[in-house]
Amino acid sequence: MAKSRLHELTEHGQAVWFDTLSRDLVRSGELKRMMDEDAVTGVTSNPTIFQKALSSGDAYDDDLKKLLAETDDPTEIFFSLALQDIREACDVLRPAYDASNGVDGYVSMEVEPGIAYDTERSFEQARWIAKEVERPNLLVKIPATMPGLPAIEDCTAKGTSINITLIFSLERYKAVVEAYLRGLERLVASGGDPSKVASVASFFVSRVDTEADKRLEQAGHPELAGKLAIANAKLAYQHYLEVFSSERWAFLEGKGATKQRCLWASTSTKNPAYRDVMYVEELVGPETINTMPLETIRAFQDHGEMRGDTVREGLDEARALFEQLAEAGVDYDDVTLTLEAEGVQKFSDSFDEITESIRAKRSALAAV
Repeated sequence: MAKSRLHELTEHGQAVWFDTLSRDLVRSGELKRMMDEDAVTGVTSNPTIFQKALSSGDAYDDDLKKLLAETDDPTEIFFSLALQDIREACDVLRPAYDASNGVDGYVSMEVEPGIAYDTERSFEQARWIAKEVERPNLLVKIPATMPGLPAIEDCTAKGTSINITLIFSLERYKAVVEAYLRGLERLVASGGDPSKVASVASFFVSRVDTEADKRLEQAGHPELAGKLAIANAKLAYQHYLEVFSSERWAFLEGKGATKQRCLWASTSTKNPAYRDVMYVEELVGPETINTMPLETIRAFQDHGEMRGDTVREGLDEARALFEQLAEAGVDYDDVTLTLEAEGVQKFSDSFDEITESIRAKRSALAAV
């Protein structure tokens, strides 16, 4: 098989993950094909993705009918359906997990968005999901809200692998890394094996430009548009390089711990005026992940350009941009806090739609 553009991307140390999960994807063999032809070595899911999968086609109908005969709790039904998809996807990706010695091959499953601001419930549900799925290549997603941080640390300390999602700001990213390190230190201190724990930090990209560009337009500074998302991610990667080459990390690595890689999420281009693969081309670098929706995978395979480790380039310009934004009157902290709140709300709305769909299916079956 000819080497594809995405295979070239992996040669630069960046893993390609697919930002979609559905029963059809797994059972039709499409996920396996993407592993072979598109270099896909991981899958990410969230309530919005699952809501789309559940509402299209009839792949879930038979299981839904059986479950509705057993329970009328839509949340219980959701988890029964979703966890089965996660298990099957984990099994398909297991060869990638084994071939990479546990570095890649992961499937991510998110806790309920309604508990994003509840530390204890996030911790308990993440642990429950890990137990129910019972696969070494599962990552449980916990949002990087302030109450989410201690849940992330506690899960790590107990040996549960976590994908920290909805990271928008550099300050919050640093707190996420700290939570992972503290969790590992507690795990080691208690005699646990850190080599069994994995983590990724999902740093959201395109949505940052969407929000910042709107404010820059209002402020009369359109010349700064389309720059913050990439600059933000590049500076996050610099923090990654610094922390995971420190003496503190060397101790944990000596005990078998693995680095918490940066995962670039929300990498489809929302503004049609921008290049459709800009959030891939500009963020290539070793020990990173880019999770892409189907349209971005196809676009990069068609016309993506490899220009080396671009995530290491333009750092002075990236730092200067933050000063320029402040001078233009755009509040970076407010941008990122707004995005976090909107992200949690979007996933909550999708979860509500899932439960409504299940209730509607129950009513339809009862009528029949």
